[in-house]
Amino acid sequence: MIRADGASALAAPGGRHPGRTGRHADGLIFTGEMYGVQLDQLTTVLDVSHRSVGAIVAKWRTAGLAEAARLGPGPRWVWLTRAGLADCGLQYSPGVPGLARLAHLRAVTGIRLALAGTPQYAAAGAYWRSERRLRAKIGGRLGLREHVPDGEVHWPDSAPVPWAGECWAIEAELTPKTVARTVMIMQELLARTGDYGCPAAQARVLGRPPRHARVIYLCSRAALPTVARARAALGSAGARIEIRGLPDGAELPSAGTTPP
Repeated sequence: MIRADGASALAAPGGRHPGRTGRHADGLIFTGEMYGVQLDQLTTVLDVSHRSVGAIVAKWRTAGLAEAARLGPGPRWVWLTRAGLADCGLQYSPGVPGLARLAHLRAVTGIRLALAGTPQYAAAGAYWRSERRLRAKIGGRLGLREHVPDGEVHWPDSAPVPWAGECWAIEAELTPKTVARTVMIMQELLARTGDYGCPAAQARVLGRPPRHARVIYLCSRAALPTVARARAALGSAGARIEIRGLPDGAELPSAGTTPP
């Protein structure tokens, strides 16, 4: 069963709508945490066929929990309404996924699904904290101007893996930034000691263990060289940064793709 930021989806408030139990509840929470999800990725979340996912989303829409539309290339996008977010106990502002962010949102969802599909993730009881949740913890304190990763993976202390107790920062990089900007982001992630939303004085405290034991960049071919140069510029400080390619299916389909 998919966990949403450390809590069982079945523990989320709600249950007032027919069929909103078990994996369907997890799918609603997953969709809300990720801003929006394309239908083909939602089939993986729910472990159903393309035909079934359409029927499920239709029920969500009829219940007023979600909306769906074709926002760009590929399958339709699904996102939660204000009522859907409230029903899942998610205190986020509702909104249609921004067109400029569609490729990025799909990539991050693809990364999360790929991680959740590994045997280590399931056996360890690991969980994902979404960018949306991290931003909600920061709130409206714009003066902090801190970089927020695209997600965090938390490995419980009791996990049967060598990296038990670690927190990993996840970055999806599709288009290259400048090397200088990438270095700055890497340094900030590596130096951070406090949780997001903590007082500014606790965000980076000398002598405390780093918050992120690893910073994992998952890159497109276009972005990979810049990320590699930025890590090299850090010297030994870049040892906690890992660079990998995007998982299969994480990139936005081309404009000519026939949607399911």
